[in-house]
Amino acid sequence: MPGVPRDTTRRIGLLGGSFNPAHEGHRHISLEALKRLGLDEVWWLVSPQNPLKTDDGMEPLATRVARARQIVGRHPRIRIDAPELVLGTRYTLDTVRALRRAYPRARFVWLTGADILPQFSQWRGWRDLFGSIPIAAFARPGWSYPALSAAAPRTFARYRLDASHARMLASCEPPAWCFIPSRLDSHSATAIRAVQPRKRKAKGQTIPETRTLPDRSKDAEALLALVRRSLDDDKAEDVVVIDLKGKSAFADYMVIASGRSNRQVVAIAEHLADRLKMAGHGYTPVEGKQTGDWVLVDAGDVVVHIFRPEPRAFYALEKMWALETEAAAKPKAAVRARRVRKPA
Repeated sequence: MPGVPRDTTRRIGLLGGSFNPAHEGHRHISLEALKRLGLDEVWWLVSPQNPLKTDDGMEPLATRVARARQIVGRHPRIRIDAPELVLGTRYTLDTVRALRRAYPRARFVWLTGADILPQFSQWRGWRDLFGSIPIAAFARPGWSYPALSAAAPRTFARYRLDASHARMLASCEPPAWCFIPSRLDSHSATAIRAVQPRKRKAKGQTIPETRTLPDRSKDAEALLALVRRSLDDDKAEDVVVIDLKGKSAFADYMVIASGRSNRQVVAIAEHLADRLKMAGHGYTPVEGKQTGDWVLVDAGDVVVHIFRPEPRAFYALEKMWALETEAAAKPKAAVRARRVRKPA
């Protein structure tokens, strides 16, 4: 990394990937890592080409790096580069080993979304990777709960560090890993690519094909009413609506509901997406249908989480937001008390 001395002793999170494209979810994980793991910096390692993916639809490396820098802005503790071009590495294990040789006194932690955990067993030398660097996996919609039962987490289950001790992870000798049930961000590179213009051939010609994003200009109250009617029609249980206005930039409302089985959870989500489309809200990204434990439906100003009961109890999103609201309200109350106090 340009400007980083070889003898640095910083605690550094490594976030690797194609970043095709980079999005707010990557930034969210980075900020959570800085806070929850007590890191000094996070490095985004933009891969020239993921060995597990084809180059179909892959933007040029320079474009991906430029977009990543645009997403991050001028954050002083997040660095973005493509060091594999200099290191001459292709696989994560080789990149980690090369960085450790280059910065022998640094404390590195590999950062990943929990949706990547099921893929770890497909990575070259994944067992050696666990033995080379501590790993922090951050909760992702639709994947986190079932991801913990994947092959890699089960293999290294006895080396898992409790989330309450996450700040110790960078100082641990590998193998050591931690699952961070942080507040969730629903951005997804797959969903972003799905709504970008695509091309298909028809009779020898190239015709642009597009899908529109959710229409966020629709009245949020009417949208919420449509969502609730759809959930009621499909017998969704324990529906909770959380008002996010003034608390979050990504939506006005969060709706949390339960289905009794994986099949019902997926059906509720699919029927909701169909009804939103019929009502003129355009294409609606849906994540998590692969497992059916937790499905997220991004309806624009209303984000809907549909769980099976066990994952819902595990993540307790209602409590997470309630605690955040309570913490944010306490300082304001103290300020009001000081303002009304009059001198004797």
